[in-house]
Amino acid sequence: MNDTARASQPVSPVATRTDPRGLAAAASAFFIWGLLPLYLKLLHAVPVVQITAYRLVWGCLFAFLWLRVRGEIGQVWAALSNPTTRWRLFASATLISINWLTYVYGIAANRVVETSLGYFINPLVNVLLGVLLLSERLNAAQWTAVTIAAAGVAWLTWTAGHPPWISLTLAFSFGLYGLVRKVISVDALAGFASETLLLAPLGIAYIVWCELAGSGVLTTGGINLNLLLMIGGPITAIPLVLFAFGARRIPYSTVGLLQYIGPTIQMFLAVFAFGEPFSGPRVAGFVLIWTALALYAGDGIWRARKMPA
Repeated sequence: MNDTARASQPVSPVATRTDPRGLAAAASAFFIWGLLPLYLKLLHAVPVVQITAYRLVWGCLFAFLWLRVRGEIGQVWAALSNPTTRWRLFASATLISINWLTYVYGIAANRVVETSLGYFINPLVNVLLGVLLLSERLNAAQWTAVTIAAAGVAWLTWTAGHPPWISLTLAFSFGLYGLVRKVISVDALAGFASETLLLAPLGIAYIVWCELAGSGVLTTGGINLNLLLMIGGPITAIPLVLFAFGARRIPYSTVGLLQYIGPTIQMFLAVFAFGEPFSGPRVAGFVLIWTALALYAGDGIWRARKMPA
């Protein structure tokens, strides 16, 4: 059976063993997301909502071209013809759109450290979602990790005078997105194409409205800027497809471990490339969260080594 045929086979919503292809796909997705601020910084002249609208539209077009090459466009119509699947895809599309808007805003507002915090928190949000919605059980070390992370978020909230809303929105929107996509029996690429198709009319309408209002970049931004926006299609689609492919083929706890890749890269970019401040109380809050992640990761590695091959 070839790779395309394998990818189209139904996969259990709750994977219990690690598929090497799923592991590689998810890790690649988080690496790409870690570097995403470099791309978004090039779009500093474009308003946040327009960036999101163009990502939606170009991502949809890229996904359908990809499906056309693979001869799998029929999977989209099959998915959308099922009312339950259609509503789940609409829910996942809404969640990822909220995530995109928040993330692009964070980068544009020079708050990359806060966006990285959101994805440091996200693995532990996945743990909680696994417990609450997938009936997964945590041991003492995992509960301790969640408690320490919560203390870190509480400390950052107290010292800043307000909750880290960018971080929390990113963590929960992406955690819920991953959970919804995990239980939708649709191939990764067809699922992404379906999601973007459901919201593409809104994106197109907004782009047209901006052009009519004189604030659009399609006719005023120049060829280079429009090419950058077009590149947003594959940059958006490829990691999401990789993530959806991987998340359905590896345990959700493993997804949480891999998610350290993206925010670590983002943190280094924020501090060393973009010169964002990182000192004082903020460091203390991050240390608590990193301690929680280290405890959770160490426990996961220890348990994995005890499992029979």
